[in-house]
Amino acid sequence: MNKKWAVKRLTINLTSGEVEKLEKYCSTSGRPATDVIRELIRSLSTEVTQKVD
Repeated sequence: MNKKWAVKRLTINLTSGEVEKLEKYCSTSGRPATDVIRELIRSLSTEVTQKVD
């Protein structure tokens, strides 16, 4: 068994506009939505910043 991926299925709710934008991006880039979403998640910062008032 390949343990490269520890898989967890995630279901998200998107607006029709968000779906359209994702589909258009995937169509023009030739990449599947899963890859695009994974890349976006990986680009998120995990550092906690304090808000200064």
